[in-house]
Formats: sequence, structure tokens, C-alpha cells
Amino acid sequence: MRPLITVDNLTMAFDGKEVLKNISFTLKEGEILGIIGRSGAGKTVLMHLLRGVDQPPTSGKITYHVAVCESCEYVTIQSHAGMPCPVCGKVMVVQDIDFWDPANENLKRRIMKRNAIMFQRTFALYGNDRVIDNVIRALEDVGYPPEKVISRAADLVDEVHLSHRMMHIARDLSGGEKQRVVLARQLAKEPFCLFADEPTGTLDPRTASLVHNMLEKAAKNTEMAMVVTSHFTQILEDVVTRAILLEDGLVKKIGTPEEVIAVFMEGYSDLEEFCEIERGQKILMARDLSKRYISVDRGLIKAVDSIQFEVFHKEIFGIIGTSGAGKTTLSKMIAGVIEPTDGELNVLVGEDWVDMTKPGFDLRGRAKQYIGLLHQEYDLFPHRTILDNLTDAIGLEFPKELAMRKAIITLKMAGFTQEKARDVLDRLPPTLSEGERHRVALAQVLIREPHIIVLDEPTGTMDPITKVDVKHSILHAREEMEETFIVVSHDMEFVRDICDRCALMRFGKIVKIGPTEEVLEEVTEQERERMAKE
Repeated sequence: MRPLITVDNLTMAFDGKEVLKNISFTLKEGEILGIIGRSGAGKTVLMHLLRGVDQPPTSGKITYHVAVCESCEYVTIQSHAGMPCPVCGKVMVVQDIDFWDPANENLKRRIMKRNAIMFQRTFALYGNDRVIDNVIRALEDVGYPPEKVISRAADLVDEVHLSHRMMHIARDLSGGEKQRVVLARQLAKEPFCLFADEPTGTLDPRTASLVHNMLEKAAKNTEMAMVVTSHFTQILEDVVTRAILLEDGLVKKIGTPEEVIAVFMEGYSDLEEFCEIERGQKILMARDLSKRYISVDRGLIKAVDSIQFEVFHKEIFGIIGTSGAGKTTLSKMIAGVIEPTDGELNVLVGEDWVDMTKPGFDLRGRAKQYIGLLHQEYDLFPHRTILDNLTDAIGLEFPKELAMRKAIITLKMAGFTQEKARDVLDRLPPTLSEGERHRVALAQVLIREPHIIVLDEPTGTMDPITKVDVKHSILHAREEMEETFIVVSHDMEFVRDICDRCALMRFGKIVKIGPTEEVLEEVTEQERERMAKE
């Protein structure tokens, strides 16, 4: 196979900090290349440079080896040089294009039209349109012959195994189904190269395998090259022919998927031991707690229906259940974000029990300042540094030295190493990976020094090694700071590893509460499948 893309000593820095360091490799025509690494390794930055989005590299080159039609806009793989252009019929000629050279801006634009990208956690669909209409729009955008658009759109929907969802509204699809519509839209461009950045990072293993198989099939059927990133090993096992391991912006290993996985997993260790914690007194009590809503189309909704439970000081308490079971509503009531309809919710503050069902500075307002909530839809200020994001969360003026010290301690609790914590303080959130931003958001909660911390899906997008780091950071926080955690999660493996007790919710009710292993045995196979997909 001929080379398609050559990456030569590519370096990318943000504010003087290198996130890619002298990266070199070659992608061949029709090759499926996997790039794996922990959150923050530099995968997404590399993908954006290969695709041509954002800003140019600090140094180094990306060269595309292509065949170009000199009479129209068409560009394709170099193996097609000497053949007639499928658009205008003229003979295509070989060109090696320095992709980020400003002198080649027009050629870069033409190459980008013939490439496609699936962004991390961004479905980029017309949410109110049907599946078939989303694909039709993509075909119209690339000037597909109008008389053939509907037939081709139906073929693409069938190709991604969504013919049974063709007339569904896009926003009503599951995550895996949305990702398959995105794939169909990208294939509509008939690209010679597809960049897939964490295409299945939020999907359950079975759905991920389905998407992986479709990616592999699409590449083989169309001679399309593909670069796929992930922080999970499954995509390397399922799809790629060759792999690269990135670590802190450096290429640590290039080789077969098996060789790269072996090196990547060398750092995977969950052997750290923690002291056995004796839980303290009750710190939270709920009695007959309810939250009801009135919906125009569904009538009375009992989001939380007369539940009762207790949480103890220094305990890690889990809340599990499928989507719609009431977990998020309950977590928001505990955090004081929403007001219960009925019942009692008392929190121990100092030596006083404070009633969270009653508004007022001395009641719910008093307790709220000692309860932290990390919602799965967290947000950071994009134009303020990580240090500013953390100190702003406290709302107090700090001498810089003390602020940095407090921020580093808190970032370590959230899973960063000492060195990495220092490194990210002056960086902006957009320059971090999604996993790193998630840990900074966790640190925002921890830095307020709450008594109770509610974590809503704390490990949703983390690689297995980072997940262990976060697990350890929670256990360290419990051990060293005597924190109490309430973990709301679909990740039953994480709940099993970290929670002392948990509650299983169904339709707004707690149907089982007790030691974690006992409660997990009550989860049905159907619930396991649904929670994995969510």
C-alpha cells in the first residue's frame, strides 16, 4: 500500500506547553490505524491537526500524498493518479502536499472536503429531523445527484443497520444509534480518509463492537483509510491493523494491536491498599421523601416516590438504577438543587440536624454550603485557567502561593499526579482532554471542602487506568479528609469496587438497600443491559 499521510516531527504547544512532542508515523492507503492513550495523552489534538481543524502545529509537517485533478476540485488517493477524474474526466496527477503550509490553503481545503471526522461525544445531528432526512442533508451538502439522493440515503441507513429506525426523530435515538447515524452522514461524503475520535467511548461494549464492525466494514468496502482514537483497548482488538501508543504527547510504541495493548496495560494496577474505615454517625436521613411533577402529556410523574434511607459519616453510598428510575432527581434533592414535594430530608451540620425540605438561610441554605454536587453535565469557564476555575469555585480571595498549594492538593485528590497537577494549573480547559476536564470538575467540588459529596456518573468517559486513579482519589479523600460520598452511577463495576452500601431504584422507589454485593445481585439482566447502554 502507498503512503497516504506522513507525519514528520510534529510538535504542538499551547502557551509554551508541548502536548505533542516530535510525533512521526505514516498512514497507508486503506489502512486502519488506532491511536490509544490515557486521557490527556494528546490524541484529540493530533486528530485535529490531521483533519485540518483548529490552529497549525508549532513545528513539524503533515504531508498528504494524493492524486489531484487540475481542472476541478476533486482529490483522491495517489494510487488513482493517471486515471480519469470521476467528476470531469481529466487525468489526475500525483502531488505531495504540505498540509499546513499557508501556500497550500486551497489544496488543504480540497483535501478536507474529501475527508471526514467523527468528533468525540459530539453527535452533530439535526435533532428534530428524521434519521433518513439527516442522511439526505449530508448527501445534498456534497452535491450528490438529486435524482439519486433518496436511494443512496436509504442504502447508507441500511449500511449502518438502522433501516428499522429510518423514520425516527434523531433526538429520540440511543447513543449508539446516534453514532451510527453520524457514521452514515460521514460515509455520504465518500471520503478517502475518516478520522474517528473516541467514536464509542460512551457506549456499552456490545454496542461499541457493533459500531466498530461497521467502521471496519466501511473501510474495507470503500478503500477508505481510517484513524481511530480511544482510551479503551477494545477498539484496537476489534478494528485496527496497526496501533500507536501515545503517552504525555510522545509516541511510546508503534506496532501490532497486541503489542501496543501490552505496553499500554503495563500501567494498569489496582493493587493499592487502603485502611478499613469504620463508618461514623448518621449524617443524612430521608423519610417518606417524594418528588412529583405534572406533565401535560404524561400527567402525574412520581420521580421519587416515598423513599427512605440513611447515609453515615465516611461512608461511600451508591445509588444505581436505569434511566428514569429517579437517581438524578434524588441526587439533586440531596444537594439542595430542587425542593422535595413531601417527606423529610435531614442533614447533620455540626451538631445540628438541618431540614433540607425547608427553604431559608438557616435551613436548606445552611446545609447546601456543605454539600458538593458534580453533575455529569459539568461545565468549566473556557477562558479562565484551571487555577482560576478552582479558586473561583471557593469564592474567596487567596494569596497566589496558598491558592496554588490548595489547587495542587485538590487536583491530586481528583486523580492527577503531582507533576501533572502543576502542569495544568496555567492551562485553559479547551487544551485539556475530556477526561482531564472531568477530573478538574471533580476538583472544583472537592476544593470547597464539603461534608457530603454527590457524584453523578463520576467515571462516565474515563479510560480504565484513569478510572482506577479516580477510585483511589475518592478512597484517599475518605481516608485522609473523612469525606462522605454518594455515588450515582450506571457503572456497576465501579460501584462494586468503591461503595460500602448502595440502593437500587426502580420507578422512583428504592427496591433494595444494603451491602453493595447483595444489592447488585438484585439487578436484572435487562437492567444491566440498559445501564450499560446509558
